[in-house]
Amino acid sequence: KGVEDLKATLSHLKGMDGCTGKAGSVGYCLGGKLAYLMATRSDADCNVSYYGVAIQDAIDEATAITQPMLMHIGEKDKFVSPEVRATILDGVSPIKLVQPHVYEGQDHAFARVGGEHYNKEAADLANKRTEDFLKEHLF
Repeated sequence: KGVEDLKATLSHLKGMDGCTGKAGSVGYCLGGKLAYLMATRSDADCNVSYYGVAIQDAIDEATAITQPMLMHIGEKDKFVSPEVRATILDGVSPIKLVQPHVYEGQDHAFARVGGEHYNKEAADLANKRTEDFLKEHLF
C-alpha cells in the first residue's frame, strides 16, 4: 500500500504547476526500500536509497528498473549483514542504471545529523552524490 500511495503522490507532483514534469524519490531506512520499490514499480525519473533495509526481499524485481537509481549502503550497517549486502549488490550489479556505493566502516543512518552513527565525511560524500545525481536526472 505504501508504494501505491507514493505512486499517487508522484503522479500528482508531476502535474503540479512549477514542476518540470520530472520527479523522483529519496528514502532513508525503510524509505530506502520504498525508493528501491519505486524504482522497480513506478515511472519515477530517478530514485535514491539511503541504507535501505529488507531490499533483499524484493531483489528479484531489480530487472524492472528502467530509470537511474543511486544507493548508499553502510559497510557495517547493523540491519544489513555482509551476506545480505552481497545479495543486494549481486542483484543490482547487472542493472547499469543502478549506482550502488558502499561506505567503508559506516553503520546504519550514517547520514543522519545528530544520530548515533553520524559521520560527517561519509554523509557529505553521500549527500553530494545525491545532489549531483538529482541535478543530472531531474533538471
